[in-house]
Amino acid sequence: MHRLLAPLLILLAGCGSTEAPASKSAAAAPALSVGHGTLLDAHNCYPYEGRWADRIERALAQPLPLAIEQDLRWYEDPAGGEGRALVAHDPPLSGHEPTLEAYFFERIRPLMEKELADPGPAWPVITLNLDFKTEEDAHLEAVWALLGKYEAWLTTAAKVPGESPLKLGPLLVLTGDSDKQARFFHDRLPDGARLRLFGAVHSARPQDPVEAASMTPEQWVSERGSSYRRWSNNPWMIVEEGGQNKAGDWTPEEAARLKALADYAHARGLWLRLYTLNGHDPADQSGGWSKGYNFGSLEAAQLRWRAAVEAGVDFLATDQYEDFQQVLDATRKP
Repeated sequence: MHRLLAPLLILLAGCGSTEAPASKSAAAAPALSVGHGTLLDAHNCYPYEGRWADRIERALAQPLPLAIEQDLRWYEDPAGGEGRALVAHDPPLSGHEPTLEAYFFERIRPLMEKELADPGPAWPVITLNLDFKTEEDAHLEAVWALLGKYEAWLTTAAKVPGESPLKLGPLLVLTGDSDKQARFFHDRLPDGARLRLFGAVHSARPQDPVEAASMTPEQWVSERGSSYRRWSNNPWMIVEEGGQNKAGDWTPEEAARLKALADYAHARGLWLRLYTLNGHDPADQSGGWSKGYNFGSLEAAQLRWRAAVEAGVDFLATDQYEDFQQVLDATRKP
């Protein structure tokens, strides 16, 4: 029988540990716990206006475990049809964008069913990162119901005061720090109900680049992890002044800051995600990637990817799935 890996907060509290059922294709990758090691977080892993429809295939071609981000918008059919959660970044919507269920859940069905039939030694093998671009009541209700439909796949936890252990499944679902989402996905549930997804803690978001890169960890995040809030989601500018476009040489001081932020998050019972670290020729727009996330060269991004892995960042968001995976694989070699 498989023993389960220590849940997030129990592990940090020093209350003992158990082991979880990593995908057999990723035996060299550590299982998901606080400080488990870095995972690829496949940023904006969906088509834009019908283009780049291969993103989810590119992501799933990488070794497991990994994370996949899906941005969501609510669409109501003007002809009076039912509303639905669509995977999309910007309005206006045509209504032809893929649904979350069709594009993500049904695409990973074969993998989930295989994992449930023959569990590997480290669940979850996929983390779904939901970025709600709109928060209509109907939207949140629809996503909650959708997660209920696939609950057999999910990593869940009981709603209890304070902390509760995770019951691991092959899929973990994360969402943002929105208080409205917390009310829908946590607060209104009766005690003892299963949480189907987990929110982020609130983090400081100063707009001044100097302030952002000079905050102490205590100024950055004051909350501890809880049954519902289990991670921290942050832009790179909290590490490096000005963010990607204004980055200079990577320095030992910045590496030390990155490590201190990761250690602080883990000490508070939180997974840490940083976004989004790309490096490519600014003239190359063939991938549909945001200019604001570009360090300007692959080499500059690789330096920071390695630093994030060494610091123990849990989820590293990038659009360059294959290039990042090469760096990650190199760190996992004996």
